[in-house]
Amino acid sequence: MPAILQFFDDIELPYRFAPVTEESFLPGINIHQGILVIDKKRLAHEGDLLHEAGHLAVTDRHHRATLSGDVKQWGHQGGEEMAAMAWSWAALQAIGLPPSVVFHEHGYRGAAANLITAFSTNPGPGVPLLYSWFMCLAPEQPQGFPVMQQWFRDDAYTHRQLALL
Repeated sequence: MPAILQFFDDIELPYRFAPVTEESFLPGINIHQGILVIDKKRLAHEGDLLHEAGHLAVTDRHHRATLSGDVKQWGHQGGEEMAAMAWSWAALQAIGLPPSVVFHEHGYRGAAANLITAFSTNPGPGVPLLYSWFMCLAPEQPQGFPVMQQWFRDDAYTHRQLALL
């Protein structure tokens, strides 16, 4: 977990340690007012931190601080879920951790191995959204995905970039 926490510090993703007493989607992890809350005693898989951080990262900066609890209640559906997966893949690459840290056998409804293959051999699900938000360049470009141009979605930035096209 130290490498993941250092990464969070480096990109300025807010987190804190506290008991997670309420029901949460992933054991030992919750989001409260845009902050990743980590319960070290209940955390089952450290890589789950990167996936949940991905949900924070793919939420527009103006709405990020309002996220609390289950991200689905805030409108995160298939697209944001895939973007969070792609973001966590890029984070793994940046940190230098093996894919199985996030895409472990107990996650992703048994599809972790398929996701590792998809991200290893293709851009993978969610990458087009990261690209459309100007968070990364297209995978076929030099310094394209999984290299990130910016780690957080900012719709105002996206609109400024679109205006330049």
